[in-house]
Amino acid sequence: MSNKTEHKDEHDLGLAHDLPRLIGRRGVLAGLGMMAAGPGLAADCVALPWETAGPYPGDGSNRKSGQVVNVLTESGVIRRDIRSSFAGYEGSADGVQMDLEMTLLDADGCTALAGAAIYIWHCDAIGQYSLYDDTEVNFLRGVGVADEAGKVHFTTIVPGCYPSRWPHIHFEVFETPEAAVSGEASILTAQIALPEAECAATYRDRSDVYTNGTANLGRNTLERDGVFRDNSTAEIAQQTAAMSGDPSAGYSASVTVPLDRAAQHAGSGFFERLFGRP
Repeated sequence: MSNKTEHKDEHDLGLAHDLPRLIGRRGVLAGLGMMAAGPGLAADCVALPWETAGPYPGDGSNRKSGQVVNVLTESGVIRRDIRSSFAGYEGSADGVQMDLEMTLLDADGCTALAGAAIYIWHCDAIGQYSLYDDTEVNFLRGVGVADEAGKVHFTTIVPGCYPSRWPHIHFEVFETPEAAVSGEASILTAQIALPEAECAATYRDRSDVYTNGTANLGRNTLERDGVFRDNSTAEIAQQTAAMSGDPSAGYSASVTVPLDRAAQHAGSGFFERLFGRP
């Protein structure tokens, strides 16, 4: 069993301590504290609907041994490869590699949300969530900062499929990385759906890792999913990632995330009431 080390050295002082150094080193943008609208991008701009973040807070703020754990304040949470645990936790997620590109846009004008922060999290190969189902690991969670074109890249695994949900990835978008650290409200909380063919191939060919994926996928459809089923055809098409590759070599995936700043938070509580899972 992976364990969290109790000692935090002088280099592990939290994300608030890391931000000035990380942003300066990366040279993300001048004036990162404000949203910058880049040139119009050639992409569909169907604004994604707000979705539920699930019954478990996205930041991981459950109680563990009497202490509140909030992954968003941990040093190292801004990262591209989210397959390993970090900030004193140990352990990595096994599964088929997926390189994910997300493009953040303002749906009004289809312009890049340069400098925005996005936090993603999802289940492991057998449908469990770090910090909740397994409190000893915190993998498959991370924050990225959009470049001038609004693009953010993550290296992760193809998520598993649990009985009550279609394969998906949770995410929250924040005005800036500082907003994510301070816990300011997200400007969009939503989910990405994954395409059936690539998930089915992954679960079939790597059944040694995705031990329950084929059976669970067979019980679900995207159209009946408790979260996605209320969305329009255009919204589902917008929030479904495009994937290429295979289970042996891994996959590349991409999705465009247009935000409607005027949209009200309307995430449904249906799924939590029915299944108790995000």
